[in-house]
Amino acid sequence: MTSQPDDLMLVYLRRIDGKVDRLGDDVRELNGRVTAVGENLAGVHRRIDRVELRIERIERRLDPAGAPH
Repeated sequence: MTSQPDDLMLVYLRRIDGKVDRLGDDVRELNGRVTAVGENLAGVHRRIDRVELRIERIERRLDPAGAPH
């Protein structure tokens, strides 16, 4: 009789262990995705910065008198 509760406990512990392993895999995958999004966002910011610099240069060329905007 005492072996049945122990066996049942082991069954539940194995199920929990499997679920925890899957959660760990999911978290690792999500970390990879978040890292990729961060890298892409940094690239977007760099492009915006370059565009802003180009616009400033264009504005300076179009305003030969140097009048403030």
